[in-house]
Formats: sequence, structure tokens, C-alpha cells
Amino acid sequence: MRIEVPAEMYRGKLHEVNESVVAEYRATGGQLATAFAGAPILLLNHVGAKSGKAYTSPLADSRSGDDYVIIASMGGAPSNPQWYRNVVAHPDVAIEVGGEQIAVRARVAEGDERDRLDRAQADQISNFDDYQSRTERRIPVIVLTPRS
Repeated sequence: MRIEVPAEMYRGKLHEVNESVVAEYRATGGQLATAFAGAPILLLNHVGAKSGKAYTSPLADSRSGDDYVIIASMGGAPSNPQWYRNVVAHPDVAIEVGGEQIAVRARVAEGDERDRLDRAQADQISNFDDYQSRTERRIPVIVLTPRS
């Protein structure tokens, strides 16, 4: 599968696109019909590393057992997305999957685990191979483990 990324995301309107996707996701229980239709998407609720402000980011995800996996690709940009810095600073976050809220703890995958999870998501959504080819950085893979 390939995700159709809205052109607005590449025109500096990421915030507006994210707000629209979050609103649609919440209104439909995660059944997106516009941006990212058909792709596995979750909402990551996180707190600003410095500001302490609450943010919600719609992200493609995959699963590894009970864990959720997200990739800090930012479309292959030269730097990591802000949400990545936020979850590294404040790893106890929450996700929304469909209509369910799940408390999770984020950690950065390393070594063979990172490579395996990255490959699994790229096999599911081919855009992720493209993103890695666009940047010199090694794109981080984040594992979100449900908290009891």
C-alpha cells in the first residue's frame, strides 16, 4: 500500500492538515476517507518537550505483538519531527486507535529490533522506503507499549 500524502503537507501547511485529519479521525472512529484513507493511522497525544503544551499528531502505525510502532520519518526531511523530541522527553503518552484511548510508554527501538520494525512498516506502507532514501539521518522507530 502507498499513502497519498496531501500536497499541503509539503507546502508548509502541516499544522492545518493535521488538525483536519485529527477532526475527521475522531468524528469517524478512525475511518479516514480523505487524507491517508485506508492506511493504518493512530493519533499520538503528546506533551511539548519545552512548552508542556498538549499536541495530537496523526501517524501511520504498525503492530508488533501488543505494541504499536510509529516511525519519525517526517516524509524524509533532514530533521526529526517535533513529536519525536516530545516523546523522548516525555515518554508516557496516550494514543487513540479507532475510538479507544490507550496509555502507552514510548521508547526508541535500537539495532536489529529497529531494523526489523522499520522493514515491517515499509513492507506494509511503501512510502517509508522512499522517506529513508530522501534523508541522510537514520530515521527513528518508536515502540509504544501499553501501560497497565
